[in-house]
Amino acid sequence: MSTPRGLSHVDGAGRASMVDVGGKPISERTAAAEAIVRISPELESAIRGHAIAKGNILDIARLAGIQAAKRTDELIPLCHSLPLDTVEVDALLEPGQVRLTARVRAHGRTGVEMEALTAASIAALTIIDMGKAIDRGMVVGGIRVLEKHGGRSGSYIAPPEPAP
Repeated sequence: MSTPRGLSHVDGAGRASMVDVGGKPISERTAAAEAIVRISPELESAIRGHAIAKGNILDIARLAGIQAAKRTDELIPLCHSLPLDTVEVDALLEPGQVRLTARVRAHGRTGVEMEALTAASIAALTIIDMGKAIDRGMVVGGIRVLEKHGGRSGSYIAPPEPAP
């Protein structure tokens, strides 16, 4: 049986398998990803007023995202363990939402898109955890790769999202 075209994590028998990257050259890999948490006006006001009982929600979400990126291989079954050069997570309070943006860089044999996505996603979940006493209706969305660079497939830059 042949591997389904384009599915690198499936072997010839149709089983999930880890991709062998041992023969690939080491190169600089970068990726950026984002997640959006829609929040209520009450939570937005509390964040702006630094009135969250658990602490600075934006700073703690940033730290959670950084920590998560470093543990991506423990969370996603077929992800490679990568020594990350840097992880940056920004948490920006915008009207009606918090935008989490993660940027990851490593020198390795495989990309860091999953690390960037994991960082943005966990940062978003941290916003929910810390804000749920004020807003139980928060919604996470817009989780996506914004860009990636390096490796055999080259660069990718996501098209702008249409305005809501």
